[in-house]
Amino acid sequence: MHAGALLASLFATTWFLTVDATAAKMVGDAAATCSDLIRPADNAVRIDSATMIAPSQLAVAERAPTPAGRIAPPNPEFCKVLGQIAPSDPRAPPIKFQVNLPVEWNGRSLQYGGGGFNGVLITGLALPPAYPFGAPSPLARGFVTYGTDSGHETRPGEPPQLFALNDEAFENFAHRSYKRVRDAAVALMVRAYGKPPAKLYFMGSSEGGREALTMAQRYPDDFDGIFARVPVINWVGLQHAGTRSGLATMGEGWIRPAQVELVAKAVLAACDKEDGAEDQLVLNPVGCKAKFQPESLRCAAEQSGDQCLTEAQIAAIRTLHATYKFSFPLENGLDDYPGWGVSGENTPAFGPTGGWVAWWLGKAAPAQPPLPANGIAWIYGAGGIQYVFARDPKLDVTTYRPEDHKERLLQVSQLMDSTNPDLSRFAARGGKLVILENMADYAQSPYAGIRYFENVQRALGREKTAEFARLYTAPGVDHVGSGAPANVDMLTVLVDWVENGKAPGDLEVIEQKIEAPEFETTRALPLCQWPAWPHYKSGPTSSAASFTCAP
Repeated sequence: MHAGALLASLFATTWFLTVDATAAKMVGDAAATCSDLIRPADNAVRIDSATMIAPSQLAVAERAPTPAGRIAPPNPEFCKVLGQIAPSDPRAPPIKFQVNLPVEWNGRSLQYGGGGFNGVLITGLALPPAYPFGAPSPLARGFVTYGTDSGHETRPGEPPQLFALNDEAFENFAHRSYKRVRDAAVALMVRAYGKPPAKLYFMGSSEGGREALTMAQRYPDDFDGIFARVPVINWVGLQHAGTRSGLATMGEGWIRPAQVELVAKAVLAACDKEDGAEDQLVLNPVGCKAKFQPESLRCAAEQSGDQCLTEAQIAAIRTLHATYKFSFPLENGLDDYPGWGVSGENTPAFGPTGGWVAWWLGKAAPAQPPLPANGIAWIYGAGGIQYVFARDPKLDVTTYRPEDHKERLLQVSQLMDSTNPDLSRFAARGGKLVILENMADYAQSPYAGIRYFENVQRALGREKTAEFARLYTAPGVDHVGSGAPANVDMLTVLVDWVENGKAPGDLEVIEQKIEAPEFETTRALPLCQWPAWPHYKSGPTSSAASFTCAP
């Protein structure tokens, strides 16, 4: 579908907004109120600009790194505030932020999470994670929206982890920046509307998903509703497991693109038909991981080329699928990182979209220092080893041993790992949490998030957990939402739960079909509450509509 047709289909969708009793307008003349926000109110917080922005129209790009990235939603008239929070360490960068204050306010706010190693200002103007492409933006719905660069700026040509050499900058990235920007945004709302927000929400994906869980764990009084998609919890484990998988593909272990196709087809051959429909979708990735054996693709004697795998390549796949073990426990007693699963290996690579080529293998075998053509996991992991853990930019990663840097690993784990299962304070004040794991995700293991949710259930009990938290899993979906569609208006889900007491059950997915080579989609399935795969029930026709969540 070209951009014009997609644009027409988006406008054809009708979304109803409700008027809330907490709604308000800007105090006095909107333009004057906006410009007055530049006046300092906090010694640490500096407002650089406050400008009224005219309403904008929907724009659809022909190409973008992610499916949602193609959509620039229409926004109403609002006051755009750019500011920064000064560091204590003069060598640390400031925390930059953007706050968007609509003239017509619904009394709520939404903080957006970041991604990767951050270093880019999150504007709060884009679509939130997993959001339907045709829905009005949160700003258009009357939310104050805001985001931050997390306290550093990544410059072209610099490793994205360079900032981690400064302690304050790294702590800001870990958690402090999101809390401080939240407080600064609330202060601006009070000045603009004469009162604080009635309800506060946080939505984030990937690193932003980690930030979302960090807010629930570290700052349980600050948010009423939180959505974490594909959260990179157990952050220390992820960096080490990703690096290990990269090391396994150095030299003879690297797997060529044609061989990635070979593996993907073998996975589908082993598991696709189990749900009664041959549709390029593995409905039960947990069972398939146990069933698929990469040894079945081993090259026979004197056989070579792209139609089989060598011993080194089979060993690399086994490494990717295997649990990574530390010799000592990290924060909250965890001493491992779960391996990756199966399906979606050949999802086309384009930026952070895709399967093995995008995240694990790249278009060239791992190198030191990492090359742009390498897989993102190697670029992130190897750089993390050098700048975050060893703090030696010239370190030969092949010689790195976690035991030699145990004290630093424990310190980083305490700052970064959002693995604390005790959410009792967040639950006690009425907070609601929704987690979504995409099962064809090769940026982070969806099994890490699944394990976290099960740990919450163990800590608080299943019944108590069900009162405030939900976990959904989406088969066939990659890290950023490509593959099988999994678009649900999670913002409305949260608002209904927090403000109306309507707990979510199984969720209907809105099929978002952007037809482009990098965004091939398969059928849409409902999002079932965890555990997902035993709950799916196939109807007699095995069509997309016949798949429902069993009771």
